[in-house]
Amino acid sequence: MSNTLDASGAGSDTPNLDFAGTTPYEDYVQADVLTHLQHLRSDDPGEMVFLVTTQVMELWFTVIVHEWETAAKALREDRIPVAMDALKRSLRELEALNASWRPLAQLTPGQFNAYRSALGEGSGFQSAMYRRMEFLLGDKSASMLVPHRGAPRVHAELEKALHEPSLYDEVLRLLARRGFPVPAEVLDRDLSRRYEPSAEVEAVWTGLYASPDEHLDLHRLGEVLTDVAELVWRWRNDHLVATRRAMGAKTGTGGSAGVTWLEKRAQKNVFPELWTARSHV
Repeated sequence: MSNTLDASGAGSDTPNLDFAGTTPYEDYVQADVLTHLQHLRSDDPGEMVFLVTTQVMELWFTVIVHEWETAAKALREDRIPVAMDALKRSLRELEALNASWRPLAQLTPGQFNAYRSALGEGSGFQSAMYRRMEFLLGDKSASMLVPHRGAPRVHAELEKALHEPSLYDEVLRLLARRGFPVPAEVLDRDLSRRYEPSAEVEAVWTGLYASPDEHLDLHRLGEVLTDVAELVWRWRNDHLVATRRAMGAKTGTGGSAGVTWLEKRAQKNVFPELWTARSHV
């Protein structure tokens, strides 16, 4: 028997290979665009993995921002299961993001220096999508918009994110709606400023964790947020280790303080009261 291909390949064990234009896969994934975005600036063969890995990180930032914005909107609408689904997906995505350090984690100073000068003043510190991640975590600063003044669309998106409630803000508003005594100064604070820990919020989490069965959905929400926070800490720590290994204590690209700045970042906890409350349960 012969295999006869119809236009869709239906009824055949052979896939359709004949398309009038680009393939449906290409139309959806835009693979040709993605695989031609690598414009190397040195002759060193190691630059390719550095550039592609950085681009992959940017794509993961984009996915994670989408998940956390989905979760924040669902929490605002009291749809905890929808928020939980998005947060759980983001855990797997954060794990994949963190694994992106592996191709770069073993760079020696000589290997990194072979193409470092080609980066010019470019630095991950300038990533707009990573900044949106940080804003969603409550780590906000208006000064972080300054590097993006020359890109109107990016700047507008960041400014919008700066003034919107963070993911944690939406969690605390949910707790308040459920009757927990979240103080007004926390709920009504200037959303464009960095979230600062509150003893009263710590007490709320302490009480909730002391009696988890009474508010099981909120207890589970607290745990998945703690999972997120842990993976964010691991991202920061892996960044620190990879940078320290590749360049020691030298000034970072773009004029940042390099390892010193990353060390300070690695010491900060995301969703701080979820961590400190555990000492009182």
